[in-house]
Amino acid sequence: MANRRTTTMQSHTGGGIRASFLKVILLGDGMVGKTSLMNRFVTNKYSETLLRTIGVEFLNKDLIVNGQTYTLQIWDTAGQEQFKSLRTPFYRGSDVCLLVFSLTNRESFENLEYWKKEFFYHADVHNYEFPFVLLGNKSDATDSRVVNQDEIEEFVRLCPNMEYYETSAKKNENVEKAFIAAIDKFQKFEEDALNKDPFKNDPNKVDLDKIKRKNRSCNC
Repeated sequence: MANRRTTTMQSHTGGGIRASFLKVILLGDGMVGKTSLMNRFVTNKYSETLLRTIGVEFLNKDLIVNGQTYTLQIWDTAGQEQFKSLRTPFYRGSDVCLLVFSLTNRESFENLEYWKKEFFYHADVHNYEFPFVLLGNKSDATDSRVVNQDEIEEFVRLCPNMEYYETSAKKNENVEKAFIAAIDKFQKFEEDALNKDPFKNDPNKVDLDKIKRKNRSCNC
């Protein structure tokens, strides 16, 4: 998990607004629509002629979620094996990961476990409750769908702290909703981490307050 970084945005009234900086990674096979999703979310544009990503690309977008302002740096990583050495250095420091597959491509769904494992390894993430959002893209191609809902639900059930959205970059269905959900999950993940007591229910925990009280009552 990256340390919280902040940047200053200009408000409409000319004042400065402190914004948290989040690194968001899009992962999945090539041609599942990661670049289209990123472009639709950031620029609200869609093109049928987008070229495959070579290595990595990124775009920024400011977003307010639950009253908190975030600057999202969204990284689109090439899904082809030959670009593995280029994409993996960018996993580290990620705050959120969006796993993407195509509802019209069974192999892209079957490869999700590979992408998740690769992310954990190269991002050096050890908390398996890390905030993931799973995107089944190309929901508009209903006649070409080859991945059924039961399979998807089973994958999500086995992944702690994961949510699933069916998206269409072409028709702009659930795209912004999925990114907002990712930030929601990040916020909850951060809150849970802050609220957890690493010594809770630990029989070896030393109660310093108890020791102080005992020392104060000693007459020796």
